[in-house]
Amino acid sequence: MNQEQVKNLLLEIKSDVEEFDLIFSGKKSLRVDGLYKPDIRQIIIHNRNTDDENALIYTAIHEFAHHVHITTSAVPVSRRAHTKEFWSTLHHLLEIAEKKGLYNNKFRSIAEFQNLTRELKENYLIKNGELMRNFGKLLLKAFQLCKKYDMSFDDYTDRELGFGRNEAKKLIRIYNEGINPEVGFPNMQTLLRIRNTDDRRKAEMDFLEGKSPDAIKTEFIADSGRKEDNPVDTLQREKQRIERSIQSLSKRLERINENLEKLQGKER
Repeated sequence: MNQEQVKNLLLEIKSDVEEFDLIFSGKKSLRVDGLYKPDIRQIIIHNRNTDDENALIYTAIHEFAHHVHITTSAVPVSRRAHTKEFWSTLHHLLEIAEKKGLYNNKFRSIAEFQNLTRELKENYLIKNGELMRNFGKLLLKAFQLCKKYDMSFDDYTDRELGFGRNEAKKLIRIYNEGINPEVGFPNMQTLLRIRNTDDRRKAEMDFLEGKSPDAIKTEFIADSGRKEDNPVDTLQREKQRIERSIQSLSKRLERINENLEKLQGKER
């Protein structure tokens, strides 16, 4: 494929985007397969990095996701390139490309990948989820024993188990709220953060159908992003820190001047 064909492929995935350029560098890079220059809206693909057309398409979609993320975001985008929102955008574009037959997801088409994925999910992700939920069940029993004997549950988890009271309470909630272990323990923790029951049920189905954690967090836990991702918030906090520092240093300077005046007065 040439660069014009790749650009047309990207526009077939998503056409309602701000204008951008796509060029092949004609070079091989040991550092990256491609990059996006947001200031000039340009995607660069190091097309000598691979002879696999499918891999080249993945690189193009990855860089295209940066373009879509930056040009469609309602708020200024963080300088940190690979945010949760970026990964959610990329995964959405890949899903569209797969459905349209523009990109081949080899994880699902190659038997070796399929077998390994099945083993990892069945023998590790699901079993780990079940193990942690049962852990929560036993921790609940410990909590009830602490109440029975008028002892501190926090002290029990912190000192006797060496596990940590907050994590213990999180596992008890996972057990009490019946979080599905089939999604795997990390995703069980994500589901726990979704308060609305209907939203949690929908998010659980999305996990089971293969949606990425970042996509689900972006959709259902939109307000959970780090505040420092917003440049305005970052600058405001930095301004407050500087103002506090100036105030503290001014007071210290006053005290130093007072002490200097006293010492100089004694010398006279």
